[in-house]
Amino acid sequence: MTTVKSIEQAVAHLGPADLAEFRRWFAEFDGTVWDAQIEADACTGKLDAWSHEALSEHLAGKTSEV
Repeated sequence: MTTVKSIEQAVAHLGPADLAEFRRWFAEFDGTVWDAQIEADACTGKLDAWSHEALSEHLAGKTSEV
């Protein structure tokens, strides 16, 4: 059995309180990992093309406030 399958089975057997705690922990963990990936991508220039495109469209009046 793979590690992922073991984790899936363990999560499936959690009671409501433990599942809620796991969900809270995982959301925080996932957010931290996501933030680190975005920061790394920004530092290596992977987001430059998108930011230039967005700025160009904004300066051309193609954006609006939500």
